[in-house]
Amino acid sequence: MLPSRTPYLVKKIYYHLTWDLPGYTNTVYLTFDDGPAPEVTGQVLEHLKKYDARATFFCIGRNTERYPDLYNRIRSEGHAVGNHTYSHLNGMKTKNVDYFNDIQLAQTFTPSDLFRPPYGMIRPSQIRHLRKLFTIIMWSVMSYDYDPDVTKEKCLSNILTNVRPGSIVVFHDSLKASEKVLYVLPRLLEFLKEKKYRCDSIAVS
Repeated sequence: MLPSRTPYLVKKIYYHLTWDLPGYTNTVYLTFDDGPAPEVTGQVLEHLKKYDARATFFCIGRNTERYPDLYNRIRSEGHAVGNHTYSHLNGMKTKNVDYFNDIQLAQTFTPSDLFRPPYGMIRPSQIRHLRKLFTIIMWSVMSYDYDPDVTKEKCLSNILTNVRPGSIVVFHDSLKASEKVLYVLPRLLEFLKEKKYRCDSIAVS
């Protein structure tokens, strides 16, 4: 398994991407990729509401198109949204023109100034183009909730050990990750409350 906390060297090399937001004391940024999914997203929203937490959902365009009511609920409950492509494309395996067209299609259903590349895979040429249109949001803490070799207890430990003020934490509101994210999220929110952390959505300045 790769490190749960993004290495400093990676952040330094790709300094023009957003890995964390350390300017706000005791604020943590929870993010959810790959939804909306009716089996998971609604339960995620209920946990967030219970703790008065705000988050950022990086939505796959085809899922937003399929479940517009769920997408509208995300927005109406005060959360931010980001573009995660329409088809969940790997930028390293996709021609630029196809990648950009897929992202533009996603904008039809998930209009946003935020973008996160699926798998975190993106070419330098894609970064150069997309930076003109979006703030590209990566992460500082990966939960590995999608990894079948990571237990739900380890998933929680990955975050509790590595979270810091300004951390951007990645979850997935997908069926594949549902068991772990729904186990970890309430426990993490309780931990953050005890530590007097504030959970906020990501906003473009």
